[in-house]
Amino acid sequence: MKKLKKKEAIKKAGILVPPIIFGTSFLGNLYRIPEEEEKLEIMASWFRWVEKPVVIDTAGKYGAGLALEVIGKGLKQLAVRPEDIIISNKLGWYRVPLSAAEPTFEPGAWMGLKHDAVQKISYKGILACWEQGNAFLGGGYKTEILSVHDPDEYLASTRTMKEYDQRLDDILGAYRALDELKKNGEARAIGVGSKNWKVIKMILSHVNLDWVMLATDFTIMHHPPELVAFIDELFKQNIFVINSAVFHGGFLTGGDFFNYRKTDVTDPTDKYLFEWRDRFFRICNAYKIKPADACILFGISHPGIKSIALNTSKPSKIGENVAILNKKLPTGFWNDMKKEGLIDADYSYV
Repeated sequence: MKKLKKKEAIKKAGILVPPIIFGTSFLGNLYRIPEEEEKLEIMASWFRWVEKPVVIDTAGKYGAGLALEVIGKGLKQLAVRPEDIIISNKLGWYRVPLSAAEPTFEPGAWMGLKHDAVQKISYKGILACWEQGNAFLGGGYKTEILSVHDPDEYLASTRTMKEYDQRLDDILGAYRALDELKKNGEARAIGVGSKNWKVIKMILSHVNLDWVMLATDFTIMHHPPELVAFIDELFKQNIFVINSAVFHGGFLTGGDFFNYRKTDVTDPTDKYLFEWRDRFFRICNAYKIKPADACILFGISHPGIKSIALNTSKPSKIGENVAILNKKLPTGFWNDMKKEGLIDADYSYV
């Protein structure tokens, strides 16, 4: 199999991005503690399958900065030139000492961490996260694509309108900091990563962004018409769209976690999730299609989505994921998914 060469430009920033961006939450010990050799092999595989420069997506939240440290150390071990890697860092989480048995953010998802992380979304907070992230990389490499991470969760945790307005000011302050970094040549593109597309839309009404990342929002399981219309509009505005978390935290490929929350088959609130997955697997089996393939190809089916961020813990899967992007699934599969009500019957891109 040949390396993936096709690339699309973040037109507002002049950065060429391949249709696959490599996620790095696994490097921060998401769900388990991998061996160091395993992490290094994952990183080496990035360069085997995608034409340089490779683009990766990371965050201070991933392992409370552990992923950034692993990236910096691993790139040096692999003798990767700075110009051969473009690092996107979602900012907003800052490493602090661990004062309990496990981290306080996303309990149960991150394993074996020696630090905790707290949200720091503000003008000064984002600059602190940016400086800390670059320090974790260890010199020689820097983050060139920047965004505010989880602004939707930051707003959703408010209890009063006054608190909401203050946090919105914090977010806008964070973007003033990112805009300054871009103007000063410290960053090449700024964007937003969010699990709630409506928050992305709201931020765009205040801030000029180069790109957006949808997380868990546009998937084969969840793709409301109003979100499809929003992606249509982003496409018209030349705003680069990256899709991520298309497996809902691994649940759609058979995992126990749904969007970083452990599911329980005996819990009535999770009943719909398991029923949907069972029906999805049944149709996949009928067409001898891997559920992951269907998730990925649907996740990048909209013409406005230019790249998909995929995170894997298996080096062999990287080549497979690259190959998936060149596949086409049978029309009958998509038709049956629509007949079963698993895909919106009006969705026109599959």
